[in-house]
Amino acid sequence: MKRLLVLFAVLLSLAIGAQAQDPRNFPPDDTTVVITSTNLPIVWIDVDGATIMRDDRVGGRMKIIHNGKGRLNYGDTIAHPGQHVDYEGYIAIRYRGNSSYSMSDKKPYSFRTLSQPLGSGYDKKKVEILGMGKDNNWALIAPYADRSMIRDLLGFEIARPWMEYTPQGRLCEVYLDGIYYGVYILSEVVSKGKHRLNLDDPGEEGDALTGGYLMEVASNDGPYCISKYHPVSRDGTPFNDRYILFQYKSPDYVDMTPNQINYIKGAIDRMEDAFAAPNFWDPEEGYRKYIDVQSFLDYQIVQELSHNVDAYRLSAKFYKRRDSIDPRFKMVVWDLNLAFGNARHNQGFYTTTWVYWLNDILYANKDYMIPFWWYKLRSDNSYIVKRRARWAEWRENNLRMDRFMATVDSLANEVTRGGAEKRNSQAWPRWGVWVWPNIYVSTSYEDEINHLKEWITDRVTWLDAQWKYVAPPLPPPDPTYPKGDVNGDKQVTIADVNLLFDIILGGGVEEETLARADVNEDGEIGIADVSAVIDLILSIGT
Repeated sequence: MKRLLVLFAVLLSLAIGAQAQDPRNFPPDDTTVVITSTNLPIVWIDVDGATIMRDDRVGGRMKIIHNGKGRLNYGDTIAHPGQHVDYEGYIAIRYRGNSSYSMSDKKPYSFRTLSQPLGSGYDKKKVEILGMGKDNNWALIAPYADRSMIRDLLGFEIARPWMEYTPQGRLCEVYLDGIYYGVYILSEVVSKGKHRLNLDDPGEEGDALTGGYLMEVASNDGPYCISKYHPVSRDGTPFNDRYILFQYKSPDYVDMTPNQINYIKGAIDRMEDAFAAPNFWDPEEGYRKYIDVQSFLDYQIVQELSHNVDAYRLSAKFYKRRDSIDPRFKMVVWDLNLAFGNARHNQGFYTTTWVYWLNDILYANKDYMIPFWWYKLRSDNSYIVKRRARWAEWRENNLRMDRFMATVDSLANEVTRGGAEKRNSQAWPRWGVWVWPNIYVSTSYEDEINHLKEWITDRVTWLDAQWKYVAPPLPPPDPTYPKGDVNGDKQVTIADVNLLFDIILGGGVEEETLARADVNEDGEIGIADVSAVIDLILSIGT
């Protein structure tokens, strides 16, 4: 009887929350979805029925339940007391994003963690959330056009081993004022902070004035300066009626002094002047003085691999430290929800074209354009040689196809294994229905992931051909070991299956072990080899 009363109280509270929900807070199609249990963290946001805005933040509270990796989290906190509260406190929240806000029914959020209610002041509080380092500036990315719900995280994961800083994000499920809003990515924001871009506050003169700054090639939705140089066509002809905008991201423009504003604009001018000079390729006097070439290479590999339609021109973040630390600009990866074949506009779904050649199409579409730097880089033979070598490094590490596909599978498994995808699809039904700006209308989550994998395979194959990469053949297996004996103990057991999974997920092993791991001898190491070993184990027992 007591259990029934508790359940009734929970259902009543959800019903009251649904009635109080302001329709302007964009509730999902189905507001009756409830989490029983999930492998993902559960995020409760309470704004007490207030209308969330795009520009001005509203106050609220947030509570996050996360019982740890491998453990379930329960939506009924009365029936399941004692769950681990990862964060509980005050927040200031608003909507964020451009197309991800205006073109998606499911809206993304930006929130700040506070030490007191918003109306009592604006006292930001740095907190650790879901294992991510202390900060007060966070985002809730809302996968909607991205039906896989993993494209942003996939881009982050492939970039992380190579770039100085790549944001972290965690899949989660969100309630707002008692209504289930679906699967989100609670993410770090690319910003200044000890656990993010560890940039010094710029001073007023000398070395202190030279850093640190975070800028962004972006639209005109914030304070910006204008490039001295126009974007160029595929053949290098300037589009003299089009301009490139650089937004000030950190420090906030309102907090910058005239000296700081003038300095960072001048630093960008000097970099662009070097690119525009006849001897731009010169290793001493050319562009290499002003950019970290490896950072630009790694950024480009992510953007071209994913064929990101927003690459180079929107959310393209770059930063500069003080000259005494490093005088060169570096890049950061962000915003990949329309990448990996997910957009029908600007050739987004193509696997056999370059993103950095898109300016002719962008000009015709009256869209934001790509800075001329990338045209100049493709004209420098030294840069092209380095890019090929860097691609080979990536391909022989986390972009080896078995490892790449294992990353996709791992992220997709997080979405599906606890029922989160089914709940999200109930709240936001989209299978078999066209959603902007998709080219492929998937009919199920499995269909979407299979399409994503096929697109990635085609894209990597094309890039290998363009960047002259040939995967080294696996060495032949030693015939003294029985087929399927991956660990070399002269037996075929479950231990070989476990080792195969470790290899697929990126574990380092000896070359001869790799040879034995290719059980089906197709030149790759993947799930098919696991199946082959299991078949061998079963056949031994018959």
